[in-house]
Formats: sequence, C-alpha cells, structure tokens
Amino acid sequence: MAAGRGAELLRPPTSSGRATFLELFFDLAFVVALTRVSQRFATLSDDTGWALVTGFGRTLLLFLALWLVWSHTAWITSRYEPEQPIIQAVVVGTMFAGLIMAVTLPRAMEERALPFTAAYLMVMVVRPVVIAAALRGHPRRLVPIRLAVWASASAPLWLAGALGPDRLRLPLWAAALAVDYLAWALGWPLPWLGVSKVGRWRIEGTHLADRYQQMFLIALGESILVIGVVFSGADYSAERAAAFAVAFVTSALLWRIYFYRAGLLLTQAFGRAGMPGRLGAVLERTHLLIVLSVLVTAVGYELVIDHPFGQPRPSWLLFVVGGPMLFLVARMRLEYEVFGRVSRPPMIGLVALLLFTPALARWTPMAGLSVVAGVLALVALLDALRSRGQPLEGPASPIGRETSGDRDSEA
Repeated sequence: MAAGRGAELLRPPTSSGRATFLELFFDLAFVVALTRVSQRFATLSDDTGWALVTGFGRTLLLFLALWLVWSHTAWITSRYEPEQPIIQAVVVGTMFAGLIMAVTLPRAMEERALPFTAAYLMVMVVRPVVIAAALRGHPRRLVPIRLAVWASASAPLWLAGALGPDRLRLPLWAAALAVDYLAWALGWPLPWLGVSKVGRWRIEGTHLADRYQQMFLIALGESILVIGVVFSGADYSAERAAAFAVAFVTSALLWRIYFYRAGLLLTQAFGRAGMPGRLGAVLERTHLLIVLSVLVTAVGYELVIDHPFGQPRPSWLLFVVGGPMLFLVARMRLEYEVFGRVSRPPMIGLVALLLFTPALARWTPMAGLSVVAGVLALVALLDALRSRGQPLEGPASPIGRETSGDRDSEA
C-alpha cells in the first residue's frame, strides 16, 4: 500500500517519452546561462600564463555548476511524469533558480557570489526534499533523500566560498563541486541506505536522448547568436564578412558531424540498452564535453570576427583550435557509446589539428579558423564517403547491455 502512495508521479509505461513544452521553456534560462558562460570565456582573450589558467578554471567551475543543475533536471523529468503539477512546479522553480545563476554568472566569482550560491543550493538541497515529500511512502523517495543529504554536506563549502575572502572562493567552490560530482558518480552512498547509482535507475531513454540532443542544439544556437551579434556590432568590411561566413560554416559542420550518425541514433541506442540508465550516465559526461567544446569554439568566432587579420595571441589558440579539438574527442566518445567502435575520420581530423597547431600559433586568427573549418569539412566528407553505398548502420552500444533483472529493486 505504501508503495502505491506517490506512484502517480512516476512516468507510466504509456508515456510518449518526448520532451514537453515546459522543458523547452525551461531551457530558455540556460540559453541565457550559456551566453554568459561564453562571455566570461571571451574576457580571457588577452590573458596569458597563470591568469589564463585561473580565469579559464573559474569559468569552467561555473559552467559545471550550471550543467549539474540542468542534467539533474533532465533525469528528474525522465523518471517522473512531467505533466504532474508538482513536477511542473519543480521544473519552473528550477528554471527561476537557473535564471538567477545566469544573470549573476558574469560576476559570480566576485560581488554576486552569494545570490549565485543561494540559487544553486535552492536547486540542489530544496528540490530533492520537495520531490521526496511528494513521493510520500513510495520506495523511490529514498533517492531524493540521498541527494538532499549529500547536497547539504557540500553546502557549507559553497556558503564559505560565497561569504569568505575572494582568494578562497575558487578552492572552496572547487572542493564543493568535487563533492557534488563525486556523489553523483558514487550513487550518493549513505550508511543506512546504501547507494543508488544512476546507471540502475529506471528512466525513459527516449526522453533523455531528446534532452541531450536539445542541449547540443542550444549550445550550437548560442554560437550562432555570437556570430550574429559580433558581426552586426562590428564595422562592416570584407575581412569581417569572410570571418562571419567561415564561422557559420564551422558551426554547420559541428552540427553535421554530431548528428551523422551517432547523435541521430541516440533514441535507438537507448531503446536497445537493457539498462538505459547506465548508457544515459555515460552520455551525460560526453555531452558535457560536447557542449563545453561548442561554447569554447564560439569564443573563437568572436575573436576572429573582431580581429580577422590581427596579431596572433597565445590565448586565441585555446578557443579557435582547442574548442574544435575537444569537440572531435567528445564526438569519438559519442561514436563509441552508440556503435561500440570509433571510425577514422574524427581521428584524422584530430591529428590534423594537432599537426597544424604549431604553425597556427604564428598565423592570423582568420587563417586559423579557416584551417579548422577545412579540417572539419574533411572529417564530414570522409564520414560520408565511408558510409557511401553501405546499408545504414544501427546502434550497437557496448554500454548498458545488462537486462532489466540486474537493476536495483529501488531504482
């Protein structure tokens, strides 16, 4: 009888599994957030040495906090029925907190540290308590209880970083974020409750595939926004127009390489996985890298459109070349997770960029981005030629092949 209480919040077998309009509305807050992350990265374009490393680390930390909020929400709506009023209220509340994090992010490491932290903790601590209360006597309530306990354990580090001296903020927040991510990886273990690893959760795989694809498109949309805003605000010239065109082509190639064909088959890969939760957990880390790579690449667009033939700087290689290189690495991970193998085209592209990097350090930003676009075009072409005349390949993921009988009874 107790197990039946709160069961109405769980996704029923008849659920379509597709992302709802509410979730697409929720993503609007993260459009703003990703734009702010990109802007923080862009402020590092003149930095060198340790200043570049620490500046990049600060922005990366803020991005990882945002990603944790978004990914937890995606898993919540993959496990629970998003049409239920309480789940809708949770999503809207998370959206508001995400928007607060987004608007405070440009100065979150400075004077806006406290509101950023308060919004983050509202999601990480309060949200699972609300869900646990709504589940009432259902056994699945133990999962959000674990989340709340672990988030409460890292909360003092977040608050100490927000309220303490500026010089301690980065190490304290890095430690807090490490606790949050470690808890996610270990399954939020508690002495009296054990663990609940996400790989054994019962989820709607179709929904999670939708959410990962949509987040990639949001990041790609942010890069298009950067291209348009920077070019429209700069003095028009043939050089900037050429940079604008090459930047757009680069984004189009990123889209093509992602979706052909690994990104396109995420839904089928989840459908064939005996334990879709395990596949979803691995894909979550891969898409973190993919989204980060697109944001970093977008900063490169801004640098090139602003100064297409300016003097090369040590930092611009990190964005113009480093972003696409990270994308190719993440794309190889994605290909393995969907097909169980890695094809040669992305490896060739990665090696080519590595070989070009020493020369690109001496070339103009426009030349660097043009080389990147050419290498990505080669990857896309080789991928198409490899598949030409061959039957369409289906997913054969080596991850999550266990049967549903292997799942935790509490998952």
